Amino acid sequence: MKKLYLSLFSMLLISVLLVACSGTKSEEVDGAGAKESEVQEDEVKNIDDAPEDIKIEGIGDHYHTGDKIELTAVLDKETESGHWHWYSRENANEEWKVVEGQESEIFTAEATVNGLEVKAALFDNDNKPSAQSVPAKIVIDDHHGTDEESKKIYQGYFEDSQVKNRELSDWEGDWQSVYPYLLSGDLDEVLEHKAENGDMTKEEYKEYYTVGYKTDVDRILIKDNVVTFFEGDKEYSGKYESDGYEILTYEKGNRGVRFIFKLADGTEDMPKYIQFSDHGIFPADSHHFHLYWGDDSETLLKEVTHWPTYYPSNLDAAGIVRDMLAH
Repeated sequence: MKKLYLSLFSMLLISVLLVACSGTKSEEVDGAGAKESEVQEDEVKNIDDAPEDIKIEGIGDHYHTGDKIELTAVLDKETESGHWHWYSRENANEEWKVVEGQESEIFTAEATVNGLEVKAALFDNDNKPSAQSVPAKIVIDDHHGTDEESKKIYQGYFEDSQVKNRELSDWEGDWQSVYPYLLSGDLDEVLEHKAENGDMTKEEYKEYYTVGYKTDVDRILIKDNVVTFFEGDKEYSGKYESDGYEILTYEKGNRGVRFIFKLADGTEDMPKYIQFSDHGIFPADSHHFHLYWGDDSETLLKEVTHWPTYYPSNLDAAGIVRDMLAH
């Protein structure tokens, strides 16, 4: 009987010790997690005192939802340190958080949050921040929206009642022709993409767009209802006023809207009419457009093969390609 009691006591003692050890290990793990979290919080606080010697390169003018973001942190001065961290926050009212898995000078992500701010920091061998960057903001602009109704309008399917007249201010800005980019081959990626998903070859698409984009007006400036055409080293200006709009039906069954403006005052070199088409049907800032111009508005409305196309002048070839592929 004594042996039985002794065995039971031994088993009970072992169970108590196991539970105690388990609790100690759990506390150790929880403590480590808490310490790691505290370290990250301290890092975020400490970087505010670091000099802003880091530049972020590669930030796009804007992105579309789902675009790949790739940024590079560049330090102005040489250093032997190579301990990088990236931080992000969704708006200025939130605290900075460490971006997990981003521990080099290269930052990659997918564009999902409009207004997301990111910044880089470099730490020395003592794990103290030696430099940081000014925050970079990720701007997402899908232009025509991602909902089904917006997609249908962009494709040319809408009701007459949805169409509203627009002011020339919708196209205000500095614009460049995409024709030179087509001729140089910069848009070949876009043509290849169209060939993979369309009913023509890359070469056929290039011929089609060469006719469509062709123009000598390589830049257009629009401000305060004044339109300026730049043709080489020559420029012409005119003030325009709204002359309404026309809804056109195309062979494929989809439709488009031409917003018409007539010359109110300007040089004789400026056309009497200009017509905008940018897939929009109501007031909104334009992000690219096709432009038709001439002295007879009715004749222009019949033009469907020649449509010089303009994108913002601050976009480079890569930016234009990205924008075209998104649509």
